[in-house]
Amino acid sequence: MSVQTLAAWLRCPNCFLDLFEVTDAPSAVLGCASGHRFDVNRRGYVTLLPPRSKVVGDSPEMLDAREALLASGAYAPIRDALIAAVRPAAPTRVLDSGTGTGWYLHGLLDALGSGARGLASDLSPVAVARAARGRPEIDGLVADVHAPLPVRAGVADAVTVVFAPRNAAEFARVLRPGGLLAIVTPRADHLAELRERSGMLDVPAGKAEALTVDLDLWFSPASSEHVRYALPVDEARARQLVGMGPSARHAAAASALTSTAGALPPAVTVSVDVLAFTRR
Repeated sequence: MSVQTLAAWLRCPNCFLDLFEVTDAPSAVLGCASGHRFDVNRRGYVTLLPPRSKVVGDSPEMLDAREALLASGAYAPIRDALIAAVRPAAPTRVLDSGTGTGWYLHGLLDALGSGARGLASDLSPVAVARAARGRPEIDGLVADVHAPLPVRAGVADAVTVVFAPRNAAEFARVLRPGGLLAIVTPRADHLAELRERSGMLDVPAGKAEALTVDLDLWFSPASSEHVRYALPVDEARARQLVGMGPSARHAAAASALTSTAGALPPAVTVSVDVLAFTRR
């Protein structure tokens, strides 16, 4: 990451003018022609939340659980399917929205090879710092996907969204025409055995179909793959699965898991759709 490569992605969250490096500032600063200024964190990211925003991202504890699970290879087939969906488009600039620890983005950029750059965007500063750490080809952005993104129009060749919220209109705006949107979304049977025992949040049926309808104004379907397999699970892995997602914010889920730890199944079902769409 450099201030120049970071600025090349971004626009001001206040007036929507392009950001640039403020070269006469005593430290790393981005600014726009209207005079708005934003400090670049020493860890390699900038925070561009809307004015007076009070939204909160994932906690360090949630990210620790996610990092441990992903490092074990538990979700490697999902990452492989994401890479297979994106690599044929040969993008050189990838926005990973809701990046978390950046594990999916890291694998994708490794597969794309030298010359590819990524923008790791998340609501959690801790997540963005982890995603950008040790990866000079990744720029970091703290932003709220539900607000107008502080990202320039048409700047991305691909946008990836893995188990994260979506903003179809903004993804269409930041993608160049012909660019690729790749989304990983769970099916209703994803982790069903664990949901029954832990009180984890349910996954509505038909998410992939609903998503295709929601995107129809801007995108055409390009590919789809259903990834489904049995994942061996013990108490430690079960706690990671519960603790890494939104269910971690619900005390009932952790309490239920503790009371049923001895009744855990030997494996849980991983079941997700990997969907790719082309920007019209």
